[in-house]
Amino acid sequence: MPFPTQNLLARPAVALLFLCFGLWGQIAQGGEAAASVFSTLEDLGEALFHDPNLSANRTQSCASCHDPEYGFADPRRSADGAFSLGDDGKSLGDRNAPTASYAAFAPRFHRKDDGTWAGGMFWDGRAAGLEEQAGGPPLNPMEMGLASKEQAVTRLRENPDYVTAFQAHFGVSVLENANLGFEAMTKAIAAFERSSAFSPFDSKYDRFLRGEVELSKEEELGRVLFFSEQFTNCNQCHQLKRSAIDPQETFTDYSYHNIGVPENGLGRAENGVALGTVDEGLFANPAVSDPGARGKFKTPTLRNVAVTGPYMHNGVFQELRTVIAFYNRYNSKSEAAQINPETGKTWGDIPVPETVSQTELTHGPALDARRIDALVAFLKTLTDQRYEVYLEP
Repeated sequence: MPFPTQNLLARPAVALLFLCFGLWGQIAQGGEAAASVFSTLEDLGEALFHDPNLSANRTQSCASCHDPEYGFADPRRSADGAFSLGDDGKSLGDRNAPTASYAAFAPRFHRKDDGTWAGGMFWDGRAAGLEEQAGGPPLNPMEMGLASKEQAVTRLRENPDYVTAFQAHFGVSVLENANLGFEAMTKAIAAFERSSAFSPFDSKYDRFLRGEVELSKEEELGRVLFFSEQFTNCNQCHQLKRSAIDPQETFTDYSYHNIGVPENGLGRAENGVALGTVDEGLFANPAVSDPGARGKFKTPTLRNVAVTGPYMHNGVFQELRTVIAFYNRYNSKSEAAQINPETGKTWGDIPVPETVSQTELTHGPALDARRIDALVAFLKTLTDQRYEVYLEP
């Protein structure tokens, strides 16, 4: 029921009380005013994440390539479904924008005790953590295209609500300095990315772990195969925790591997990158100097994988079942297993054959069609509840 302010304010004594307690401005503005509309850093980050004014032509936001309504992936895609279009309306990169869901669980980019690399953001880990990642796309000329940190902070100062919020969360002078203002912006976006909106853990698999639902026979077979070290080896790279029942499993260990993904010829015909150009992967990371890192890419989360295609770092595969079939090619001697079902041709050359993770890939028996279908069925259970409407029956 609306607050009956009109009659009350007609009484001088009551009106005086409102004035004394600083409430008159709130009444006049619909009860909102005084405090910032972004009361938490997460709220501010959400607004920034969706703000197209943080791109050169004011047409693209973080959410354009990581749309919350579509698994934090890009529903716009380019014609062949591989790459995201930049703010300038013509630029296309050479890598597939991965989902941003569950990204907050990735450790910072680091070298492990065994000398291998793990963690970080982007396919090559070049951003150590979420804050650094959030600062990349706004200044990338092929993405959001702002010219400088100064321009980004100028855009922030255009919005009075932003100014109020940044002053409240970071200090009154934060937007007077380009470096400090830009850093504060990335911290706010990262705060939003750490929220439960990105990582709800409410998929059918999560509900199964909590005893709320049962898996179908096909899904259960897929689950057993996925976690089996005898039949598939999937969990050697796609399991962070060492328990098959961990309630916060992200289905990646954030390691880097070369699995022999072929070149995306259709995508490169569209983006203008010359055929045969090798994506250096992890070796392109400024922190990495070992040529043995060539062609290796970060193991992605499998959360929401069924609704966030295309697949692989270059978006070369359109269907989830094709991905499983691609892995199966390494263990099957069948001629049919050496054919890409999407093209009807062989899988294609391996761009950097000398660094392929042979040990991880050549493990276990070949999978028949029933087991491949079961793995796909299980992977579909990793879809957050809000996106289950996009699952094909």
